Amino acid sequence: MNFVIDGAGKNKRLDVYLTEVQGGITRSRVKKLIEGNHVSVNGKPSKAHYKLKAGDRVLLEIPAPAALKTAPEDIPLNIVYEDEYLLVVDKPPGMVVHPAPGHSGGTLVNAVLNHCQDLTEIGGVERPGIVHRLDKDTSGLVMIAKTDAAHLGLTKQFKERSVKKVYLAFVCRKVRSRKGSIATAIGRHKIHRKKMAAHVADGREAKTGYEVIERFEHFTYLRLFPETGRTHQIRVHLSSIKHPILGDRLYGGILGAQFPTMSRQALHAHRLELTHPVTRRPLILASPLPKDMALYLDQSK
Repeated sequence: MNFVIDGAGKNKRLDVYLTEVQGGITRSRVKKLIEGNHVSVNGKPSKAHYKLKAGDRVLLEIPAPAALKTAPEDIPLNIVYEDEYLLVVDKPPGMVVHPAPGHSGGTLVNAVLNHCQDLTEIGGVERPGIVHRLDKDTSGLVMIAKTDAAHLGLTKQFKERSVKKVYLAFVCRKVRSRKGSIATAIGRHKIHRKKMAAHVADGREAKTGYEVIERFEHFTYLRLFPETGRTHQIRVHLSSIKHPILGDRLYGGILGAQFPTMSRQALHAHRLELTHPVTRRPLILASPLPKDMALYLDQSK
């Protein structure tokens, strides 16, 4: 892809500009391409932080995908929606979305590859078709693109924040306000590198709305509306207002021994509302509260 920088691109970082002008590659992937010398400015390799100047000529070369190493596995899928372009599954808690160090098999991608043999490779050889992710212990709806057109269309909608997402969660203690919104920058924790943190000076903008469904003695049942999709966003935001998700050991969601807890964070991706990336028809998809959360709720009434 060739680009000539005009006034709109002037003074932008190279990685930021390339992420904005094409919809199929994430910023982290762009950075890796720059580091691998697949991006040049005026015929020379450049750095991700290079500030563009008017008239600069940028060349982005995307290498052919490597041979797929992730093996298909016969793992049952709870399919909520499927057509020739798109697959939506209800992910159970405990399942990792894609292979990563320590999780080479048993992932959602392994299961999807057994169900669909020719997924788009835009997401990379280890993440074919993956447009968005859920944490291992978060349950609920995950979309997988089958074709390049679907992948690009879904990525564009997520980038433009036109996909409406609704989550359900149990959070520690009683939330006083019936509804509210949390808006803070989120970034990597300065000390605990496996955690994210709110109010980070160089973090990225994040916003989560919430409303109370029901209050109990030691927890509150919430409906959540994330407007952005930062890593651990909902978990970090709720922890930042002193109401961490019940069972979330990483962000302080364990109450005293006198109260029952859950074996995982009580967070569920309940609903997705979007435009089909190819047919342009509206799609509204929902997943009921999973068994472990439903049982906990019943036992608390």
